[in-house]
Amino acid sequence: MKIGLTGTISVGKTTLVNALKELEQFKDYEIAVERSKYLRDQGITLNTDSTLKGQLTFAAERSIELMKENIITDRTVYDVCAFTLSAESIGWTNKRYFTELLMSLRDEYDLIIYVSPEGVDIEDNGVRTVDADYRHKIDHTIREMLNEYKHKNLLTVKGTTEERIATIISHLS
Repeated sequence: MKIGLTGTISVGKTTLVNALKELEQFKDYEIAVERSKYLRDQGITLNTDSTLKGQLTFAAERSIELMKENIITDRTVYDVCAFTLSAESIGWTNKRYFTELLMSLRDEYDLIIYVSPEGVDIEDNGVRTVDADYRHKIDHTIREMLNEYKHKNLLTVKGTTEERIATIISHLS
């Protein structure tokens, strides 16, 4: 299976992926987590504004992940599009074409897990922004995209990591 987590910044996607990899049923899965510090050090703009080149880099990472057989990733094409659509430096025409292209890959995921920010405080990891308004904007954009570009198998999780895992396991049963 190809399992992708989507959600705004600082909602625990990476924490959840790392917890899932400890479970026996996911022992043969490849785990992919965003390399924010590495990408930032390469000059790729992160956070509240990005460039088309930066977003193409993120899109290429998601595309590579989709070439794997069994993978759990803490980012999806929905995330890339949300950040692209929120970037002031990218023109509307490019945003539209980019989003349509990436959304053509969405059904390659067997399961999309939307991680709700409900009840989760923003954590400063030294890389991502801690701007609550921007966090809300990204979350709103992802939810709009999930509504407009529906996925065949969408699951919403919230609560503690343990509660999220229980919801995922129950869904997969």
